Amino acid sequence: MLVLLAGIFVVHIATVIMLFVSTIANVWMVSDDTKTSVGLWKNCTGGNCDGALSYANEDALKAVQAFMILSIIFSVISLVVFVFQLFTMEKGNRFFLSGATMLVCWLCIMVGVSIYTHHYASGYGNLYMKSHHGYSFILTWICFCFSFIIGILYLVLRKK
Repeated sequence: MLVLLAGIFVVHIATVIMLFVSTIANVWMVSDDTKTSVGLWKNCTGGNCDGALSYANEDALKAVQAFMILSIIFSVISLVVFVFQLFTMEKGNRFFLSGATMLVCWLCIMVGVSIYTHHYASGYGNLYMKSHHGYSFILTWICFCFSFIIGILYLVLRKK
């Protein structure tokens, strides 16, 4: 049981780190023609990330930014609640609160990435018709899967 709890804890920490990296890194879309990448915050050309996004004032991008920040917050809260429940909860109880908080994180990731995919990932909104997904976009979908698995495991897991 201790090994299972330690494994879930390590995966949860990795998910928090990957969410943080994917949110702040400006590599959500990468142009095939030029050395340009686009993120949630800035436009990077040739390693210089001083360019502002042409669609920075759109509500869809602000929603994606907000949901990604909320997902980080809920993931960290879930981790803290898990550690707190680990030491204070009676034997035989479930980690219901940490699981529910992690599933809210999962929902925030799903909404944020779905909005980004719909509005910007097709090349329509980012001015680069020949582009592919960057590592931040892929990391976010990996965090989507991990947060769902962790949330379900917390809800099912009993402290023995």
